[in-house]
Amino acid sequence: MSGDLRVTEVWRFPVKSLQGERLARAEIGPEGITGDRGWALFDLTTEFGLTARRVPELLFAAGRLRADGGAEVVLPDGTVTAEDDVLSDWAGRRVGLRPAAAVAGARRYENPADAEHEDTGRWNPFSGADGAFHDNADARVTLVSAGTLGGWDRRRFRANLVLAGAGEDALVGRRVRVGGAELDVVRRVPRCVMTTRPQSGGVGRDTAVLKTIHRDRGGALAVGALVALPGEVSVGDVLTPA
Repeated sequence: MSGDLRVTEVWRFPVKSLQGERLARAEIGPEGITGDRGWALFDLTTEFGLTARRVPELLFAAGRLRADGGAEVVLPDGTVTAEDDVLSDWAGRRVGLRPAAAVAGARRYENPADAEHEDTGRWNPFSGADGAFHDNADARVTLVSAGTLGGWDRRRFRANLVLAGAGEDALVGRRVRVGGAELDVVRRVPRCVMTTRPQSGGVGRDTAVLKTIHRDRGGALAVGALVALPGEVSVGDVLTPA
């Protein structure tokens, strides 16, 4: 394994589909970075979990962890809240902010059947992972390298670990050590319409991103891993064989 794969950024996204928190270091537990996707907004009428696939405006708010271990939302106007009524007023629908531990059974979300015509097309439900609100149970930590990103803004892909170097695709099927943690890299991460969404910080809508990923990369970008050994990861850590 190349020593060029080194952690340059660590990210935690406390509330699914909202902006996250950039960290100097983080604990990685069995379900990924502690607090990552630990909360989600649910449509209280349909009972679907909300993502920026269905509600692109979510990408203009941010989730953050409080000192007491709970989560709160920073709305685009600077309001900080965890109150369902305030969040509902902002979202324009009845929503509830829920921790993963409070949601039993299948977590249902929606994908557009046709990303090119999502305003008029069909939306397909799918079930996400148990535990933290990851889309898939086999990607509890995601990693992407600068070499893979090229000129794309890394915020489009919401990876937990951004790496200097290149070549993370070759890690699939291998166990790696990063800081005090060990990760089993199990697959490349399939991409959806989320990558095209505008978001705060000047990232504009760009449908060419997803088209290019499908044309040049078989629809996948970044790799997903399961946690073999919990531990701390920090900026500067180098990936090595475990």
